[in-house]
Amino acid sequence: MADNQTPFSRRTLLFAGGAVAAGIAASSLGWPRDPEPDEPDVTDVTGEQNALPRIVGEFDIRSGTEILAPARLFNTTGPQSFAFDDVNGLVYTLQTLQAGIRLSDEDEPLAATDRKDSGDMCLTRMTAAGKVTGHMYLRGFGHGISFAVEPVGKRTHLWVEGKADPKTGYGRSVARTPFKDGAILDSSDSAVTHFDPVPSASDVSPSLDLAGGRVLVSHERGGERRFAVYQMEDFLAGRTESAQFIKAGVQVKEEEWFQGCALHGNFIYILTGNPYTDKNGKNPRKSGGNTYISAIDVTTGKAQGRQRVTTAPDLPYREPEGMAVTLAGGRVGLCIGFSVKNEDRRELTLYRFTA
Repeated sequence: MADNQTPFSRRTLLFAGGAVAAGIAASSLGWPRDPEPDEPDVTDVTGEQNALPRIVGEFDIRSGTEILAPARLFNTTGPQSFAFDDVNGLVYTLQTLQAGIRLSDEDEPLAATDRKDSGDMCLTRMTAAGKVTGHMYLRGFGHGISFAVEPVGKRTHLWVEGKADPKTGYGRSVARTPFKDGAILDSSDSAVTHFDPVPSASDVSPSLDLAGGRVLVSHERGGERRFAVYQMEDFLAGRTESAQFIKAGVQVKEEEWFQGCALHGNFIYILTGNPYTDKNGKNPRKSGGNTYISAIDVTTGKAQGRQRVTTAPDLPYREPEGMAVTLAGGRVGLCIGFSVKNEDRRELTLYRFTA
């Protein structure tokens, strides 16, 4: 997801610290925490001492388990995000459309920059083992910072960015549409339902908490990354006035890119970081990388941990790309993706952290 944005850009987290507006009640789902007295204390942005420095929200970030070995996607470009269909044991991924492709209703192939600026994406469906089982092309939707899938009977609905800004290629609405293998779908198509819960917001991207029946909408307003939480039933009915709006503080460096988010229980989880640089850059492989997971308590708006991810430091390239929660196997897991380079294409690998 590399670009050359400046501070206060769509890619930089600029949380300033804030509160939760009055609104819907948050889920009370949680797990007991075991203290780790041998770990040093760290201070979060509220100035309070965090007694559990290796726990972020409700997840142990000390080590992650690989659940998907580096897997090829339908296009050669790097993955931007992923989502789980735990009902059917499937993984969906989004990537920007690769250069040189001419779709069946297009006059000529387009360059990668044209695809990115237009918000054209490729969606890949694959098994939990990484075997591709389907794809879609989504034109004019966005960049794919985060998205979700919603199994409904025999159909699967996609929740993605929509109405891409022609100046940036990033979404301005939340779009919901059925998955159809092999389809070429435009954001303006009648099969797409658009929601505009935060008018005038930019960089809008959704995520779902299916266990809690909630919708998370990440967006930017006034140069700051914000989050809105809705009851899914209300959101689908257009009742968005009862949202929780969260402008909360987590300390990140300006160069760290926002790479995805997820909602589970009482916490919003945030992924930030950059790909490795060469040895003379700010993020060389020997540093272990600057991938971080942070959490915000939706009941208070306060930061609840920020930890560097030390899992898989030897991956080639290793750019953090996407975050999602899985309930596969009856056990909740917070998962992050890494984009890795393999010859002339990028691949996606996934790691899981347990509660």
